[in-house]
Amino acid sequence: MVLAQLGEGITAALSRMCRATVADDAALTTCLDDVSRALLRADVRFESVRAAIHNVKSTTNPSTLPPGVDRRRAVHKAIFAELCHMLDPGKLPFTPTKGNKPNVVMFVGLQGSGKTTTCAKHAAYHRRKGFAPALVCADTFRAGAFDQLKQNASKAKIPFYGSYTESDPVKIAMKGIDTFKNERCDLIIVDTSGRHRQEDALFEEMRQLSEATKPDLVIFVVDASIGQAAFDQALAFKKSAPVGAVIVTKMDGHAKGGGALSAVAATRSPVIFIGTGEHIPDLEPFDVKPFVSRLMGMGDLRGLVDKFNDVVPDDEDNDELVPDLTGDFTLKTMRQMFKSVQRVGPLGQVLSMIPGLSARFMEKGKEKEGQAKMKRYMTIMASMTRKELEFTNPSTLMTESRIVRVARGSGRPLRDVAEMLEEHKRIAKALSKLPLKKLANNNNSRETLKVLGNVLPPGMMNHLGGMHGLQSMMKQMGAQGK
Repeated sequence: MVLAQLGEGITAALSRMCRATVADDAALTTCLDDVSRALLRADVRFESVRAAIHNVKSTTNPSTLPPGVDRRRAVHKAIFAELCHMLDPGKLPFTPTKGNKPNVVMFVGLQGSGKTTTCAKHAAYHRRKGFAPALVCADTFRAGAFDQLKQNASKAKIPFYGSYTESDPVKIAMKGIDTFKNERCDLIIVDTSGRHRQEDALFEEMRQLSEATKPDLVIFVVDASIGQAAFDQALAFKKSAPVGAVIVTKMDGHAKGGGALSAVAATRSPVIFIGTGEHIPDLEPFDVKPFVSRLMGMGDLRGLVDKFNDVVPDDEDNDELVPDLTGDFTLKTMRQMFKSVQRVGPLGQVLSMIPGLSARFMEKGKEKEGQAKMKRYMTIMASMTRKELEFTNPSTLMTESRIVRVARGSGRPLRDVAEMLEEHKRIAKALSKLPLKKLANNNNSRETLKVLGNVLPPGMMNHLGGMHGLQSMMKQMGAQGK
């Protein structure tokens, strides 16, 4: 999961608070100290952490709470609200529209931030949403920039334009935009030059390109690993170009990602995507409430359904790649889920969207092992019969002779087949409590609340004030960030 350490620290602090016999000032102080440490380890600015903790203490003081309100529930709601406030600049970015007039989007940022790759990811994301995107390479500063964009564009099946001979980035940008306007592309993405550091030449080139192309949106790309330094970078770029949105890259595996997100938000710049890997699909739309919900272990079921819907190419069968998780969870369903997960992105990122499942199926720092395990399981399932794959309870069907046959056919040891069957049983049991389609469509329904109550850590429901308390908390969460 993105910022796994931060999420684990926050959820652990809240769990300890829920298990405390009495929710007194000492328990609250311990909880908030743990949350503070988790945020500071994620490189969030000290001033932001101090302000957030002060606000939580103020709003959860027994003297200010209404009569009958459980303090644990109040703490949970207050921390959610403060994290949302910390990451939400309060501004909505420009949203491209399909079909009418071409949307021109210009990418800016320092060299090494992943800007060129992010251009291709951004184009591929919108292509899946029904846009007709195109890429223009106006980076004449870095040798190999056009080759990199050309390679990424070809991989993502996006039309592109650039020049090996023209040295004027403005001429290239204008020619590329005119070309794709004539080809009726409705999203034209212009990749610009970067530098190793902020300097006058970079900002002057940005200014000239902006004046010439008149983009509908300028996106600043920033590397998550720089942490709090993102604040100064974002501010400098906003002063030199009409930056309207930010994409934070390299969020996978970087402890400083929390610092980068909070720093960018402090510049009042809306983050629209975060980069979660090296591959083209590894670009995740950033929405504050679902992101914080995942950090606090509440999942993001809408995001999960959207991801599954996004992974199916036009030339492939939807039924083969998008599993129906609302019916019987067979081995065939699990195979479809694994196929979808492989296309969606990192396993931990997907599992973090399902309340309570991430910690159960993916150990911290072992995503590569998890991916390898999925591949082993899929190899095993490729040697199984249709009856075995579609049987409701495969553990009862798979006799010793069947297991031996499957092991030989797949070239895997017997223990791997047995392990796969046990894993299927565990996942089926957990998912039986999560009707994903209903949850995704009815965030505040009674059924949703009941399901969330089933997957919350033991004892937390009581400390939240039962079903009524959980309902109040969900309403509070739904009101944040609107």
